Amino acid sequence: MSRVFAKCLQGLPAPATIEMATRARALRADGKPVISLALGEPDFATPPAVVEAAHKAALDGQTKYPPIDGTPALKSAIARKFARDNALDYAPSEIMVSNGGKQVIFNAFMATLNPGDEVVVPAPYWVSYPLIARMFGAKPVYVPCREEDGFRLKAEALAAVLTPATRWVVLNFPSNPTGAVCTPEDMQAIAEVLRAYPDVWILSDEIYEHLVFDGAQAASIAAIAPDLKARTITLNGVSKAYAMTGWRVGFAGGPADLIAAMRTVQGNATSGVCSIAQAAAAAALDGPPDLVHEMVAVYSRRRRSVVEALRAIPGLTCAMPEGAFYAYPGVAACLGRRTAGGSVLDTDHDFAMALLEEEFVATVPGSAFGYSPYLRLSCATSDADLADACARIARFVGGLR
Repeated sequence: MSRVFAKCLQGLPAPATIEMATRARALRADGKPVISLALGEPDFATPPAVVEAAHKAALDGQTKYPPIDGTPALKSAIARKFARDNALDYAPSEIMVSNGGKQVIFNAFMATLNPGDEVVVPAPYWVSYPLIARMFGAKPVYVPCREEDGFRLKAEALAAVLTPATRWVVLNFPSNPTGAVCTPEDMQAIAEVLRAYPDVWILSDEIYEHLVFDGAQAASIAAIAPDLKARTITLNGVSKAYAMTGWRVGFAGGPADLIAAMRTVQGNATSGVCSIAQAAAAAALDGPPDLVHEMVAVYSRRRRSVVEALRAIPGLTCAMPEGAFYAYPGVAACLGRRTAGGSVLDTDHDFAMALLEEEFVATVPGSAFGYSPYLRLSCATSDADLADACARIARFVGGLR
């Protein structure tokens, strides 16, 4: 038979983060001493009280089909979270729960995008924003965020790319992959630009909001600019701050009409999120913040030691991230050289692949995030592995000729 697949999948690559993690697992299965810094996944266990809440929910019979947009208990916890952490007031009709933050983006884009629309994405960017936009025939448009600016989005750079075809502007601060944090003043300037484009939706992905360091403050644009709240989706979830990646619970607050459209999308795709995972998420959001603070302290220490080690390697640059749990070192001075194993480094992808094959350190090339030549390293692993990985990177760079 002739197999014809959807045009929207043609030329759509697999996320590079998954590609590198898959290759790392294959090498590890062959007995290689791989250290993987490729995936953005906390190495902490889910808090015990959260696990117990899930256990109790199962024992109490919370095992039936849940509402498409979230259980009343979790939506109430989300409303309290938005009010407490972001000074944002959302009614139940303005909140929905999805299978991870990625489904929030998928729902929102499917509900609003048509072929030829443009989605503005600051670069470096998380890999899924442009890929999901492309699935619906939209065109990703990139705004460069420079290392010398701390990878923060500048209002004038955003203004330069907005057009009548723009349908969405994506904001992700604290940022994956750079850890950049836009200040409230940055957000005020961005809001002023967006006021001139009243038909543009805003996606504010704040999944790393609690993972900030050295006094940095994450800022919600819907709170900074209340007049933009009616066209802003504020995205969050429990994966990063509460070490719950496998529970697959993301959520969003936004205008009721858009949330209703997103609920229609989800109702025809996956329906509601696992009821037991929702009970766990409610417990996490309403629980004491002590464990989150402890994780933040560990991440802060790790990223500082990693950045200092990378900066000590001749040829590498590295901005100090103010949030998330990544480092984003620049490798421009290493390109055009040959590794000890004989590979020629023309791109950051070459660098990442050779580093994995020769020193067994898995990273993700900056090209995957739309901004080269850099690497993304996750600091969400043990201190010992991070120190060993940095030593291997130093040896790798020292062997270039």
